[in-house]
Amino acid sequence: MVMLRTAGWLAIIVAGMGLAPAGAAVPEFKAAIVQTYPHDPQAFTEGLLYQDGFLYESTGREGQSSVRKVQLDTGAVLMQHDIDKKYFGEGIVIWKKRLLELTWKDQIGFIYDVDTFKPLADFHYEGEGWALTRDDSHLYMSDGTSDIRVLDPDTLAEKSRIHVTCDGHPIKNINEVEWVKGQIYADIWLTNLMAMIDPTSGDIVGLVDMSDLRMLAATTQAVDVVNGIAYDATGDRLFVTGKLWPTLYQVTLSKRTDGKDLCSALP
Repeated sequence: MVMLRTAGWLAIIVAGMGLAPAGAAVPEFKAAIVQTYPHDPQAFTEGLLYQDGFLYESTGREGQSSVRKVQLDTGAVLMQHDIDKKYFGEGIVIWKKRLLELTWKDQIGFIYDVDTFKPLADFHYEGEGWALTRDDSHLYMSDGTSDIRVLDPDTLAEKSRIHVTCDGHPIKNINEVEWVKGQIYADIWLTNLMAMIDPTSGDIVGLVDMSDLRMLAATTQAVDVVNGIAYDATGDRLFVTGKLWPTLYQVTLSKRTDGKDLCSALP
């Protein structure tokens, strides 16, 4: 059985940015905008990643799901593959020359040639598919629960699971994920929060309040939840967006001085 889902920035080293040791309050951060880029306001963003100067994005909803290659500066869609209308597309990840895409409840994923989006194969997994990301040796898949599945990137076999907790409490609704300097950044569905997860312990070691960004994105149209994290490792740039957001934001993170106990707001 197999499972998948993908996508972050600015992993913050515990000593360097004051992330909490075990038993301490979880540090809280805010996002400051560095630059803005156009984003398709009709894109129901499920997966986002940055590679070789381009964004790759997957969108959801039955009848509207697609995988896309997007020009960062303009938001122009350079290449797009629409999946069968019966599927609700979810997260993506690139491994070698393959782009892998999850679907939400159908327990099937699709594999494409990353250069052409030509379909190559499909794969199956149990449970729901939400998001995917990767490091140099594994894929990481969220499925809406408090667990992140660790997959062999070539066989897609499940190797282990990371049980995610905040102050010792299991946290569900882990959505879009991104590998950022040794941590997994994750949007938490139905909140405006992005979590920084230690992949060894599963502890949430930082929380980013993105409420201000969502309010800003909503000034010109109705928007949905925060969802979409991409990290440019070479340029050390973190990009975030959301479902139906007209803007993609490049951000930096800074420590909050007015802690709100964000951990207690997680599902």
